[in-house]
Amino acid sequence: MPTHKEVLLDATNAAGKIIQEYFQGSFSVTNKEGINNLVTEVDTKSETAILDIIKKEFPEHYIVSEEVGELSSGSDYKWVIDPIDGTVNFAHGIPICCVSIALLHHNQPILGAVFNPMMNEFFFAEKGEGAYLNDKRIAVSEKKDFNRACLVTGFPYAWPDNTEHPIKVFERFVLKGLPVRRLGSAAIDLCWVACGRFDGFWEYNLSSWDVAAGYLIVEEAGGTVTDFEGNPYNVFDRQTLATNGKMHNEMLCIINNKIRI
Repeated sequence: MPTHKEVLLDATNAAGKIIQEYFQGSFSVTNKEGINNLVTEVDTKSETAILDIIKKEFPEHYIVSEEVGELSSGSDYKWVIDPIDGTVNFAHGIPICCVSIALLHHNQPILGAVFNPMMNEFFFAEKGEGAYLNDKRIAVSEKKDFNRACLVTGFPYAWPDNTEHPIKVFERFVLKGLPVRRLGSAAIDLCWVACGRFDGFWEYNLSSWDVAAGYLIVEEAGGTVTDFEGNPYNVFDRQTLATNGKMHNEMLCIINNKIRI
């Protein structure tokens, strides 16, 4: 019987091949909630391939996937799947999109993979074993000077009325003269923090399938992930702050408007 890791890698690679096959090709596109909250037939094909591989070997496991929702069971193992993270990018032929799969045990990630086949970047982490990009060990940046940070963020499709609008938070970072990018894929954002391209990432209202694999990859690369209050992170939280650890407090302060610009 294959191991959890082998099944994770097989499912991630199978989905990646489908994404690459259809990239910049012809496929149907529809909307979920919101005008630009897209889903394509390739999301469905990718998801089906992943589920077939997982359910063949571990039919008793719990599954949470973006398109099919929850396939619940009494298992302590839970697969958290995003068949295409960055669907809007994919639909527009922008090669910043990926498949993201994590395996949780008692709701804690123990395996995670994020694969962008268009850029040939396969990120992987196993709890306690480090993080890797294409089999090479990676680590977060060593940068300590927050004034030289390079950051990345994203904006949700919906924002609750009782919290500060993300544009206001974004504005505070920009007014400090910091470069802030928006790539359109939270899973890739997290992985690019893990490998030191970015020093920090924040976003509100992400789903577990957006962050579960990337969260483990950041932590195994030596980074820090919390909610916006600095509390220990849970992949089912709605607030995500991931940094190299050396500028985490500065980012918390700016997010919570505790620093004068």
